[in-house]
Parts: sequence; C-alpha cells; structure tokens
Amino acid sequence: MPTRARPIRLLVRAALLAAGLVLPATAGATPSVPGAAADRPAAERPAVAIAAETAASPEGGTRLTVVLSRPVEARAFVMERPDRAIVDLPEVNFQLPPEAGRKRDGLVASYRYGLFAPGRSRIVIDLAQAATVARVATTTRPRDGATLLTIDLTRSDRDAFRRAAQAPEPARAAEAPARDGVDPRPLVIVDAGHGGIDPGAIAGPGVYEKDIVFGVAQGLVQRLEAGGRIRVQMTRDRDVFVPLNERVRIARDARADLFVSIHADSISAAPQVRGATIYTGSEKATDAESARLADRENKADATAGADQGDGPADVADILQELTLRETRGFSARFAKGLLTRLSGVMEMSVKPHREAGFRVLRSPDVPSVLVELGYLSSKRDLDLLLSDEWRANVTGQMAGAIEAFFAGRLPAAVTARGADVPRIGRAAQIGPAPVSP
Repeated sequence: MPTRARPIRLLVRAALLAAGLVLPATAGATPSVPGAAADRPAAERPAVAIAAETAASPEGGTRLTVVLSRPVEARAFVMERPDRAIVDLPEVNFQLPPEAGRKRDGLVASYRYGLFAPGRSRIVIDLAQAATVARVATTTRPRDGATLLTIDLTRSDRDAFRRAAQAPEPARAAEAPARDGVDPRPLVIVDAGHGGIDPGAIAGPGVYEKDIVFGVAQGLVQRLEAGGRIRVQMTRDRDVFVPLNERVRIARDARADLFVSIHADSISAAPQVRGATIYTGSEKATDAESARLADRENKADATAGADQGDGPADVADILQELTLRETRGFSARFAKGLLTRLSGVMEMSVKPHREAGFRVLRSPDVPSVLVELGYLSSKRDLDLLLSDEWRANVTGQMAGAIEAFFAGRLPAAVTARGADVPRIGRAAQIGPAPVSP
C-alpha cells in the first residue's frame, strides 16, 4: 500500500466504523447498543464527513470539498446580509478536525457545519465577497471509494448576487406514507392576545382588546377547520391569562409550523391614526412607534402581576442563530402574502409591515407574525372590529393566506377542498399536537 494513501484509507475506515457501516477488527469488541448506528438499517444511517478543504477551483473561484462516507443529495443557495452560501444536506455525522472552516481562502471567509434540524444538516459558508454557487456535485474517489462533495463558488457583482439571494422555499421533509394516528397537515397556532386579568387596550366600558381579538381568533380557527387543510390549536380557548413565554412554549412544544398572534392597538393621543399592521420579529424595531408598541406588549405579564420568567433560550451557537434567521425569513414571506390578501378587505396603516422585538415572536424555529387589526382609539376602526361582516371578510382572507403559505407541502389527500380528513379543533389543545412529518 503506498504510504500516502494509507492515512486516507484509515480515515475512511474510521468514518465507516463510526457510522456502523463496517465491523471492528476484533469481533465482539464493541457491544451492541439499542438505537446505535450499527443497529439501524444501512439506508437510515447518516453519512459521515471525515475531511474538508478549500482550494482554487478550475473556473477561477473557490472550491470547498467535503469527503463523505457515501453519496448524499445536496442543494445550495445564497443569502444576503450577511453574505453566505448555504448547503443543505440530509443528516450528516461531521467528524472534522476542530480547525476545519476557520481559515480564510479565496471567496471563503470561513465555514461551519452541523445538525440544523432533525434529519437535516447544513454547511454555512461565510463569503469574503459576493459570490454565487456555480456547481454542487458528488463524485466517487477511485483510490478509496470515498464520496467527494464539491461546492464551487464563483465571483459575482452585487446586483447579480442580490438577484440570486432570494428567500429559499421552506425545506420539506421527505415524503413518507401516512401512518395511523399521525395527521400530516401543517399545524398553525392561533394566539388571541391578552386575556383574563390582562384586558389589553380598552375602548370604553366593557370594550376590551382581549374580547375583540378572541372573537377574531375564533373566526379564523373556524375558517381553517372548515377548509380541512390545516390543523389548528389556540393558545387560549377562553378568557384566561397566558404568560407571553408560555405562548411561545405552546407553539414550540407542539412543533407548530406557524404562529399567528392577533391584537388591536390603541393610541388615545392620536385618534386619527388607524389601519392594520403586520409585525415580524427583530431585535431592532423598524421605527420608534413599533419599538414602543413592542415594549407595551412585552409588559403584559407585569400588567397581570406575573413574573415574566425566562424567555426562549438565548441563541447558544451559530446553528441556532442560523435557524432563527431562516425562521424569520419564512415569517417575512408569510407576512408579505398576508398583507397582499388583507389589503383588499381592510384599511392598512402607513407602514403595513414592520419589525419589532415582541416576545411572542421570539421562537427560533416557528415562523411567527403578530397582526394588529387596527386601533381601538379610532372610532372607524372600532366600528369595523365590532362588525360581524368585517370580521368574516378578514378571517376569510387570513385563512386563505395561511393555506397559500403551505400550498407546496399540503398532503395530496387534502389538496382537494372537502376531502375526507379528520377535523381537529379545540380538542387538540389538550396535550401535545401530533407531529407533522
């Protein structure tokens, strides 16, 4: 065996051994552990990444090569602010040296990798300058049978990069046959703001934000249930106080696909201000008014005399940060579609889509929006908010926006309206919701 090939082959064998694809040299040296890689069918074991390196590509850009134990399917795209190239993979067991990805080389400022979500791994390449992914390919290395995953980056001008950096479609899980007891439809959490001891904004004697938004939330739930395409769960099904962090926890524990919080603002000093606004989460508010509103809403727990407690965990590592960024991208995408539909049936504010640091929008893995339906301080808005006809139009358009957002991942069995599927309503609020595939 040539001396230069031996270390590579030993690395490949070590990686295959870690994946359970070959047996140890000494029979019986490693006891079988239930659920370990060796006990899983070969097709279910993740590929192992054993090496990675960057170099100049033949086309003049930069190439990242990852050595894998077997072929995988990969897709790549670029994202802006900051400039990154993203490579999505099925689950991969990364066994790379600690220094991998830290050295700047050509178009690659650095890269990182890891498990991004159950069954999904990701490589994130920080770009030294604007660049696009020219090619992603896998080949078999003849000398040892390892798979080489190559990602070729090529220089790009800013305009071309911006055009390429469109928001990616939500990643879809692999199609799996329906199983008894598992509902494959997307799950939406509908959050009626305030409640119980926390009335929210007050328009007059007995006219509380908590009651108005609860009525709208119920209408939206009924619309979605009638369509049969979406599973629905509410954060509260009666006039009860629910802490802000608990609302986020409900969505995360249920593994929700979308969180929609419904509110109605009030500005007593400016009764002429009216119209609806859709908010998505951000550490930095779009404007001072949005920051003030988020601050007021975030004090809801204190208003009810409750300890705010611990919010969603701080971003602990770069992969969680990437998850949050991707989630906020999906939130913005839904907000855009919702705005398009609502603008046809209701008055929108001067800045209809804004960002602010609402606590209920801080879930790192559930796309979330907060809809301010209007201003209780505006007589015109209040009249509409109390109108059954107006509510029906609004909830119908909201339901349509939700169904459109999930159109690409609705199960075939429920794409036709009126399909015979189980109808899950408020009973689903008791206990965890079924996990979407």
